[in-house]
Amino acid sequence: MQIILLICESFPVWKHPESFSFQETIVSMALVGAIIGAASGGWINDAYGRKKATLLADVVFTAGAIVMAVAPDPYVLILGRLLVGLGVGIASVTAPVYIAEASPSEVRGGLVSTNVLMITGGQFLSYLVNLAFTEVQGTWRWMLGVSAVPAVIQFFLMLCLPESPRWLFMKNEKAKAIAVLSNIYDISRLEDEVDHLSTALEEERQKKRIVRYLDIFKTKEIRLAFLAGAGLQAFQQFTGINTVMYYSPTIVQMAGFSSNQLALLLSLIVAAMNAAGTIAGIYLIDHVGRKNLALSSLLGVIASLVILAGSFFAQTSDSSNGIYGWLAVIGLAMYIAFFSPGMGPVPWTVNSEIYPEQYRGICGGMSATVNWISNLIVAQTFLTIAEAVGTGSTFLILAGIAVLAVVFVIVFVPETKGLTFVEVEQIWKERAWGSGYNTESLLEQGNES
Repeated sequence: MQIILLICESFPVWKHPESFSFQETIVSMALVGAIIGAASGGWINDAYGRKKATLLADVVFTAGAIVMAVAPDPYVLILGRLLVGLGVGIASVTAPVYIAEASPSEVRGGLVSTNVLMITGGQFLSYLVNLAFTEVQGTWRWMLGVSAVPAVIQFFLMLCLPESPRWLFMKNEKAKAIAVLSNIYDISRLEDEVDHLSTALEEERQKKRIVRYLDIFKTKEIRLAFLAGAGLQAFQQFTGINTVMYYSPTIVQMAGFSSNQLALLLSLIVAAMNAAGTIAGIYLIDHVGRKNLALSSLLGVIASLVILAGSFFAQTSDSSNGIYGWLAVIGLAMYIAFFSPGMGPVPWTVNSEIYPEQYRGICGGMSATVNWISNLIVAQTFLTIAEAVGTGSTFLILAGIAVLAVVFVIVFVPETKGLTFVEVEQIWKERAWGSGYNTESLLEQGNES
């Protein structure tokens, strides 16, 4: 995160070049908050609804931004980061599920990916604002404090939006649910959606009224779905995306660019490519499909990480040649160009659509928790590992993990493009118990599409 470069200058006690502990602590405390928020967010979503969960996330995030802006010392700043992380964690569970449950199946992937675009677009804007403030004394407080503005705006806009129709249906508020669905579908489609919801709800009631965390691992089809969803979330982080985004200014400086402002400018370009790639992903995810998009994305990520590793190895042996620094920047840009359309939105989209209604909140929360824990591990260890074994070797490790991710997607992740929630549920029943459910081979249908 580029603000760290400026915060270190305000708190020189943690600016020692031989230690990256401050940078890792600042980044990691937000991730600790996000882990807690995501872990509790699934239960909050199921108990109180997607709308109230979003409003709560906005309030907590705003409080954290204010605390960071007025922090008199690093420890209060870390507390603010923890609060911000709580808000982000709750929102990371809620937003994809809310969007997916209010979206027609044929455009569901693109609409859920729009949520990822808002994140990457926000990252780009934050880099832009921070670059403008780099020459002003003490402005990291304004940089952190202004992050409360989008949360406040979202809070008031969310008051005008309805609750998720599927959550309302699950809570026996059928009249309200149908009223919301009638604004999404025409009459003929509306009847089909209500029938699907009624069937799914009745099936869940016959099984069990209260879903507990252990139930996810007791039911084979839910266990398989959670494996696919949580695995995608873990591989999204362990292939290095947030390492690139958090530490891109530091990586650029490692590549030989010593100026803070130049490092931030180059990182701004990386953030712009991240947002642009997400826009491409919005189109591709409902045309190419989730699985194919993830695989092509991972293959490009592997190539990019190898280029990054090679550039740092070459710079170590010939530090006088500035071309290797630019090669590292090109590798970063390539990484983002391949990652952002695929492994950026695909894990969130898949997790918003692969679980039955009764399990969607709790499984989504657990899967998001896996994402944030993986994020924490990478953020807390990247710079330390890079110091221990070298930056080039660290990127080679990430490339090896990306190879494992390719195998995982091929084996465990089905294609869900264009399928309804009921059809996706049948895929897991086929995988768990065979194709004896008269589903017209939905598993094959999904893989072919």
